Amino acid sequence: MITPPPAILKTDTLAPDAPVIAVPMCVKHIDGQNYHTVGEKYLTALIDGSGAYPLSFPALGPVLPLEALLDHVDGLLLTGSPSNIAVQHYNGDPDRDDSPQDPGRDAVTLPLIRAALARDIPLLAICRGFQELNVALGGTLHTRIHEQPGKMDHRGGGTYDEIYKPAHDLILEQGSRFAEIFGAERITINSVHWQGINRPADQLVVEGRAPDGVIEAVRVKGSSFALGVQWHPEYRCVDNADSMKLFAAFGAAAQAHAASRRARKGSTARAGQAA
Repeated sequence: MITPPPAILKTDTLAPDAPVIAVPMCVKHIDGQNYHTVGEKYLTALIDGSGAYPLSFPALGPVLPLEALLDHVDGLLLTGSPSNIAVQHYNGDPDRDDSPQDPGRDAVTLPLIRAALARDIPLLAICRGFQELNVALGGTLHTRIHEQPGKMDHRGGGTYDEIYKPAHDLILEQGSRFAEIFGAERITINSVHWQGINRPADQLVVEGRAPDGVIEAVRVKGSSFALGVQWHPEYRCVDNADSMKLFAAFGAAAQAHAASRRARKGSTARAGQAA
């Protein structure tokens, strides 16, 4: 049995004007019942790395009023998960027989991504979220990336620290948004995934790859801040300078959106009073 690490939370109190980041939950089957959960490491990374307040919401499919949710948040973090996106969403090859599925999350996140991008709400997508971003925009996935010719085994294993240990380089495109954030064109990242991008969506710009060519970092064309990463920068975020840079950039984009949202709300209130 793997013992989970203790929470790493160094921020005592968030600023009163901290941006609010929406975080989708996953459905977990525990003792014959469904529970909606979200990994603590994502929440603490948002607080410590982005200076933002995480607002988790359940994976209850189309019952969630997406536009109403987006009215009240300043960013969207799409987390990793043990589950995989159902292949029917991208006409993919059959998945492995034991592939964990989460149709409730699929039903929420795929339309939510498109709605958030339409509003230019800052977005950071991690691992499963990275794959969701590609699928939501029309791309496809490999269900077993390690079985592709010439590809490394990206799955990881062992204790949590071994699973999320540095695994390989990330090679970034010169002048890319990620290179700007990290201040470098090559960093070291972890690797914890069975699946990966096969055909990138037309709306995505590939900005970084593993040494074997696997796509690891993407940007959405035309968005002020919409990035996806295949690795896990949230794990012990405060101990990794590159992870902190990424979450800080996300937090700055969310803070700018929060200021704009407050300004619009104030303008609407003043207009109502004048009327």
